[in-house]
Amino acid sequence: MTSTNDLRCPGSDPLSRVVPELFQCLACNEEIEIWTDEVGGRCPSCKTYFKKIQLSNATTTPQNALNSYDAKLKQLIQNAQGSGATEAAIISTRVIVVDDDLADKCREPRCENYGLSRSCPPHISGPTVFKEHLEEFSQAVFFKIDVPSEILYSSERRELFQLLHEIAAGIEKSAIEMGFAHAQAYAGGSCKKVFCYDYPECLALAGEGECRNPGYARPSMSGFGINVAKLFETAGWNTGTNTHDAVSTANKTASVCGLVLIY
Repeated sequence: MTSTNDLRCPGSDPLSRVVPELFQCLACNEEIEIWTDEVGGRCPSCKTYFKKIQLSNATTTPQNALNSYDAKLKQLIQNAQGSGATEAAIISTRVIVVDDDLADKCREPRCENYGLSRSCPPHISGPTVFKEHLEEFSQAVFFKIDVPSEILYSSERRELFQLLHEIAAGIEKSAIEMGFAHAQAYAGGSCKKVFCYDYPECLALAGEGECRNPGYARPSMSGFGINVAKLFETAGWNTGTNTHDAVSTANKTASVCGLVLIY
């Protein structure tokens, strides 16, 4: 005689026990659906990945989670300013304007650093892919460093851009440690000229090794067509002047900036 168990579909028992569970995102307070046979899941809103055990052990209420999220953003601003940024602001990625023409200027008239590193054209994905990448984020940290204009045309220029990249990388690192796993930083200036100016080649580009400064060097904003003037306008900041003229730069300031996509 055939038993009831013989008539059941093989594997139906384990499948019937796999069900979705709902958790609260610790970064933005949105709802995350994670199946019982999964280790973790990604928030559909901020894209932050969490292990289920992190969410299960969390004791924060929805309001506390939101407060915690706001506190993280404020901390990133404080980190930027504490590291040397003159000002920093949280902006929506929807206001980031990407202009193909701006990226084309790296090639014509050709930038002196064109093709010299993996973080500059033509070795980066460019505006088209960057626009698609932006859709995965909703917020970013935009920051600037104000300096006397003459510094941009002096021997101190390299140190200024090194600081810029270091601040960008520092914000990125802090954001990742806070749970924004996909944070990504961009900065002004070519990393080849900033960090490897006294080396004939970029090791990563030449295929002879890895980047000499992976902890600090970040991709150039220019190659992705990021419209910096629009970002300054959104943040309500003065763009300063970059005119190379002894008279016009006297007692004036200029700004260099960086951008960190956080979630």
